[in-house]
Amino acid sequence: MKLTDLTELALRNLRESILRNSLTTVGISVGVASLVAMLSLGIGLQQLASRRLMKSGLFDTIVVTSRREPRNFGHDEDRNAPAPADSRLLDEPSRLELDRLPNVIEANPDIRFATELRYDDKPHLTTVAALPESSKSTDAFESIQGHFFTSDTAPEAILQKSFAAELLGRPHAPGADETNVAELAAPLLGKDLIMSYAQREAPQNGSAATAAVTHGNSSSAANMDPAASYSVVSRQQKLKIVGVVDLDPESMRGPTRGRVFVPLKLAESLHVMQPTDLRELSSSSGDQTLYSSVSVRVKDPAQIRATEDAIKKMGFNTFSILDATRSLQQFFAVLDLFLGIFGSLALAVASIGIVNTLVMAILERRREIGIMKAIGASDVDVKKLFFAEAGAMGILGGFVGVALGWAIGHVINLGTNIYLKRQSLPPEHFWSVPWWLVGAAILFSLVVSLVAGLYPAARAARLDPVQALRYE
Repeated sequence: MKLTDLTELALRNLRESILRNSLTTVGISVGVASLVAMLSLGIGLQQLASRRLMKSGLFDTIVVTSRREPRNFGHDEDRNAPAPADSRLLDEPSRLELDRLPNVIEANPDIRFATELRYDDKPHLTTVAALPESSKSTDAFESIQGHFFTSDTAPEAILQKSFAAELLGRPHAPGADETNVAELAAPLLGKDLIMSYAQREAPQNGSAATAAVTHGNSSSAANMDPAASYSVVSRQQKLKIVGVVDLDPESMRGPTRGRVFVPLKLAESLHVMQPTDLRELSSSSGDQTLYSSVSVRVKDPAQIRATEDAIKKMGFNTFSILDATRSLQQFFAVLDLFLGIFGSLALAVASIGIVNTLVMAILERRREIGIMKAIGASDVDVKKLFFAEAGAMGILGGFVGVALGWAIGHVINLGTNIYLKRQSLPPEHFWSVPWWLVGAAILFSLVVSLVAGLYPAARAARLDPVQALRYE
């Protein structure tokens, strides 16, 4: 039987029982719509999580620490690596070596220190952290009140919301209502902070094996190794408040988070005394600055694993957000699987409707089938006819179902964003229908329809033409 004749017969038969066939096609459409809607939800949630991680500035970041550092982020030690006491120090030459690795954009040191800040002649103890220029593009500064640093050496400060509330005498209590960031920023922007800090200075006299702490004109000294000595001088730095943020841009850096942020280059130029400087004295590393950690940004998140391996070969510990999201990826894989299974149940029910429709068609068209076989139609031709009818309902139902699932997703997304807006939360797009899902849904609908047509087609092909012609 020619393809044109087969197509014409299939379409004619579908038109003759248009109501029943339409209801069967609607059943297929509902099944495909439920499948598309559920999988779109899982895909959209996964993409939302990925977007938030990318915008956090941590998705493409590796935190590097020395094996001598007690804080190792809970990683298992490499048995082939040297003992921690024999491992490399994370100093400035090491940072430069990390910066030169392939696929690395930048390697920034982690500079943070506890200090005293004075505002309106009132002291406040807090932690200051340094931020590179690249932090400007992270989501922590999306809703900043004020602006980011004007330059990487500007004597400016950005406050975390809780510290801004403390400066105004309104410390945030657990369980209390959130204070509006704009309300906190208004009286603070443009005001000055006086930061007191301990500055490390190289020794003026190489013969003096001392570490001196100077306050004004007086100093105290203690005997130390001549190869590692320096002076610690009390300094002050005026900082202009230029912004207030809600989120903590350094939330991946461990338990000691910053509440006041300054430009990285400015912090480096201040030579602030840090805990790692004490370890430097004991390690006799000369005048090289030691870092507690270095943040390495890569060009492509796909290169995270290869870059981590290269850093580990250098003798350092590494941690990336991808390490922490492996379980999250497994969760989304299982979620997509279950959503796909539940979405397919409606399509399985629709396939029963296809079987019922085609079986009824056999009973109604037994005489027609008998005539076809009597004039030379083979069993294969009869099977092809029923397969064509089942396939037509499957393809049409697939297209309508995809459109219906897409519409359902957008309506739910719109309704959810209206609710988020009423709750003063930013809108989110958590529904996604990629093209591969559209093609897969239509193909799956066609396959299910053809499988459902197997029994009716085989039953029609087995009809005896003589008995079929006698059927009234």
